[in-house]
Amino acid sequence: MNYANNILETIGNTPMVKINKLTASLPCLVLAKYETFNPGNSVKDRMALKMIEDAEADGRLKPGGTIVEGTSGNTGMGLALAAIVKGYKMICVTTDKQSKEKVDILRAVGSEVYVCPTDVAPEDPRSYYSTAARLGKEIPNSWYVNQYDNPSNAQAHYESTGPEIWQQTDGKITHFIVGVGTGGTISGVGRYLKEKNPEIKIWGIDTYGSVFKKYHETGIFDQNEIYPYVTEGIGEDILPANVNFGIIDGFTKVTDKDAAVYTQKLAKEEGMFVGNSAGAAIKGVLQLSEHFTKDDVVVVLFHDHGSRYVGKMYNPEWMKKMGYIE
Repeated sequence: MNYANNILETIGNTPMVKINKLTASLPCLVLAKYETFNPGNSVKDRMALKMIEDAEADGRLKPGGTIVEGTSGNTGMGLALAAIVKGYKMICVTTDKQSKEKVDILRAVGSEVYVCPTDVAPEDPRSYYSTAARLGKEIPNSWYVNQYDNPSNAQAHYESTGPEIWQQTDGKITHFIVGVGTGGTISGVGRYLKEKNPEIKIWGIDTYGSVFKKYHETGIFDQNEIYPYVTEGIGEDILPANVNFGIIDGFTKVTDKDAAVYTQKLAKEEGMFVGNSAGAAIKGVLQLSEHFTKDDVVVVLFHDHGSRYVGKMYNPEWMKKMGYIE
């Protein structure tokens, strides 16, 4: 008999899928690392489990404890699944920018959810960063995960996602492209791939309203780069410790409108019902077309599932209201 002992054993070993129509204008092979096949429907399951297991190992997370994390939704889902299996309480702190579906899903798997305002500075006590850190101090026998600065985040991708991509492409990968939020995926995968072949190019997808691209190019943390944006799951108004700028070759920024429109295009033209950051990622691949040749193998990672965006990017009324479609 072939079965998993619990849902956590099904994390990883996600498929690689060729993109056909949307990348027909490119000379290269474009493959999607399709992370919605994880049990929590996102890439974040990998690092959620790793962060918990590492905290258990060194005593930061004790039996019967409470896990506290600030999340745009996906990390919270991965942590919640592990918390259920391992017997912990889960508290998620998110922002009012995130889709209703994400909040509903977190509550559906037993998490307590706090929703904080988006348009406040990270150091503001009302921000989701500050609220999560405060709850982690106030609640007895609790552990604040802090995915942004937790080294287990990037390490999870160094140990699992990177090796999978290398094996699935038979070492022929030439470019890895992914949206950047906490930085764990791009830094962990990027470090592994660069160790295998230093010639592999690592590109980050950023959004307008985020500091990553300018900081990478100039070393300047420019407050003027920071303003509210719609795209979910990528970009930051802080510099997480997990973003290893040294292994990133460059960033390209994708507009909120393009990210939303291409999220729909992936579903309608490729049959890929994926999340908002995937739309940004595939548009970023197209923006980088001048970097590719006919011999290149480009891997783009799709973070999460379209079910989390049914009320937004997949809702025609919302798209019209935002001015993204006629």
